[in-house]
Amino acid sequence: MATYVFKAMDLTGAKATGEVEAESKQKVADQLKSRGLIVLDIKDKSGSKELEIPFLNRIKATDLTIMTRQLSTMVSSGMTILRALYVLESQTENKKLQAILVAIRKDVEAGLPLSDAFEQHPKVFSPLFVAMTRAGETGGMLEQSLIRIADQLEAEDRLRRQVKSAMVYPSVVISFALIVLLALVAFIVPVFVGVFKEFGGSLPTITKVTVAMSHILTGYWYLMLAGVVAVVYAFRKWKSSTTGRAQWDRFRLRIPFKIGDIVQKIALARWSRTLSALVKAGVPLLAALDITAKTAGNKVVEDAMAAVIESVKRGGTIAAPLKDAPVFPGMVTHMVGVGEETGALDQMLTKIADFYEDQVEAAVKALTSILEPVMIVLVGGVVGFIVISMYMPLFKVYDQIK
Repeated sequence: MATYVFKAMDLTGAKATGEVEAESKQKVADQLKSRGLIVLDIKDKSGSKELEIPFLNRIKATDLTIMTRQLSTMVSSGMTILRALYVLESQTENKKLQAILVAIRKDVEAGLPLSDAFEQHPKVFSPLFVAMTRAGETGGMLEQSLIRIADQLEAEDRLRRQVKSAMVYPSVVISFALIVLLALVAFIVPVFVGVFKEFGGSLPTITKVTVAMSHILTGYWYLMLAGVVAVVYAFRKWKSSTTGRAQWDRFRLRIPFKIGDIVQKIALARWSRTLSALVKAGVPLLAALDITAKTAGNKVVEDAMAAVIESVKRGGTIAAPLKDAPVFPGMVTHMVGVGEETGALDQMLTKIADFYEDQVEAAVKALTSILEPVMIVLVGGVVGFIVISMYMPLFKVYDQIK
């Protein structure tokens, strides 16, 4: 038996606090409800304070997916939402998610629908999550909607992992090349500079460039560090602005080495998967289009969706405005048009999402095979440049001696 501290109120709104010995929080809640009290909070009196590191305690997509599937399972088994939230709250290991579940449970106890309680935490629960939950509550199919949400989260997480795994190799190689360059310029070049001074004479241009880089790195490293920080800050500020975000998203679609194609395929897969999930869940079409635009992740796609929304408001189709948007290939517009004509829009969108997710996987593998030799040449070029620039003066001295 553990001791719990509770906060509650009666039907008149009068607050009540106290301590109760029970086996679990659920038992405490049952006792309070049997007394006609509305539970506000229950805490373990002897709970120890733990050191929390926000970076390590963030809510991962996997945690959210598991929580959603568990909630769906408990609701489908006949358990009330409030009791299901209590169970989730007690067994969730992620402290941040647990605290949010506590807040959601309190909102539900206060009379809010589950979707409105989710909406109070926009950093965790996206508009897609909230809209599909609300549609499930309205249509009496909450468990099916939660399953669809979990499937959607898993699909997005799988796509994200594919891209991250493709970026690991280039990131490691570029980081290694940068470290080698800095080490050579900061520690090896100054040794050669002392040797060159003893022999005298003019240095080749390539050597002068390397020596200048060494002087700047060793003598003004703090300015370089400040410059890097300023550039990163300015870039993030520009990218977060309305104009900068649009320019950056358009630029990403044009990056060479097939990177732009992968960005486009990812955007199309995410767009079609999101819209399919919303339509299948019974979300009104205009609301589904608006949410899809907000969660597209690319300003070019978002602008195209604005034209689609205007078309639907006027009684038009989704496919017609998409034909004027270069980011949407002809296959997508034709399949969307067929889906609208046959009344199977959600199925067509799912097929589009499956197709482009497979395309992303194949394109990522191809990109990795292309980048491998490019990275090898890059590292070799960096090291070769430093070595040649240092040995050219030595060859010149050798020729003079002969």
